Amino acid sequence: MRSRRAPVFHFLAALAASLACAHAARAAGVTVAVADPAGRPLADAVVTLEPVGARVPVKPMAGAQVEQVDRHFVPQVSVVTVGTPVSFPNHDTVRHHVYSFSPVKTFELKLYAGTPHEPVVFDKPGVAVLGCNIHDQMVAWVVVVDTPFYARSGATGRARIADVPAGGYQLRVWHASIPEGTEPTTVPLTVAAADVEQRIVLVQGSAR
Repeated sequence: MRSRRAPVFHFLAALAASLACAHAARAAGVTVAVADPAGRPLADAVVTLEPVGARVPVKPMAGAQVEQVDRHFVPQVSVVTVGTPVSFPNHDTVRHHVYSFSPVKTFELKLYAGTPHEPVVFDKPGVAVLGCNIHDQMVAWVVVVDTPFYARSGATGRARIADVPAGGYQLRVWHASIPEGTEPTTVPLTVAAADVEQRIVLVQGSAR
């Protein structure tokens, strides 16, 4: 005898497929190409999309690392969501004194080797500049975002954010060449069903 559950199962499966297709139709990919005034692509630019009129909840990441290797920070640019704990393992044979005096997150990890017991929780959006009190050439940035829509550009200067729901957004672009304390470049952007491509040229912290 045919199970009575079969029609219900097929209905639910069809409904789920329909909802998935509807979501796909309403979401699009956003690709941003970031360059300097000479047209050279800028790697490690951080691109975010902030919905207009409604905040989208974002969860902290499970954790992130900024390592010290050969007296350099690796990676030099990190992107984390608000509330993410970041650890700073030292793989060098010398001790480091990692600090940030940025308003977003002020902290000091005084001379240490290995991995500090407690990570640093980045609980405010913005950009924290990292340094080492012993080695002046060491510098890095932690970009803390309060949106689930973000990406970092690669060597080609291109950053892609997938599955962006249709709607209005503020596109923000940050790069290490922007002076500290300067607001990221902001451009209004509308996302519909089709993929979006945007080109941003950074000029001393502004864009065109």
